[in-house]
Amino acid sequence: MPHLTLQIIRDEHAALAAVLRSLLMLVERGPQDEPERFFDVLRAMLFYIDEFPEKLHHPKETELLFPKLERAAPELRPVIARLDLDHHNGEGRVRSLQHLLLGWELLGDTRRAAFVEAANNYVSFYLDHMRTEEAELLPVAERVLTQADWDELDAEFQATRDPLAGGAREPSYDRLFTRIVMTAPSPIGVGP
Repeated sequence: MPHLTLQIIRDEHAALAAVLRSLLMLVERGPQDEPERFFDVLRAMLFYIDEFPEKLHHPKETELLFPKLERAAPELRPVIARLDLDHHNGEGRVRSLQHLLLGWELLGDTRRAAFVEAANNYVSFYLDHMRTEEAELLPVAERVLTQADWDELDAEFQATRDPLAGGAREPSYDRLFTRIVMTAPSPIGVGP
């Protein structure tokens, strides 16, 4: 049976990947005849990325999983260092994307191409980042970490789960998730 931490990481990655792919689907469609709704849901998606993966998911990996894994499998140091750098720069990347979106919304189509290019690059970067973790780190972690390591990790990862990935819903975020789910296309939402 897989460790709870590994399942939580995979579930949170799946939720984030769904949001990222939905974001690109929306961007490809464009605002059409509902620009207010279009920009509203994109802002909500970017806020979600900034609020949960950047502030909850990455710190758990960087502060809890990576140090244990680096001690148990020092050969992974270069990969862990690269992933840590990705985590460190992640908040700035999403904020830059939020700024570009605001530019498109407020200044019009002259800013669209910059946002579209940055969004595509961001999604590619993020999906590659998650694939690297799942392919290069998690299988090694499963082999080399002790039961005591897993017990500690499981408790910490369970305590702060992403609500889109099975975590407890916080009432203060219900409006955000409702906005995303009702407006975003499948696979993350039920919107058109």
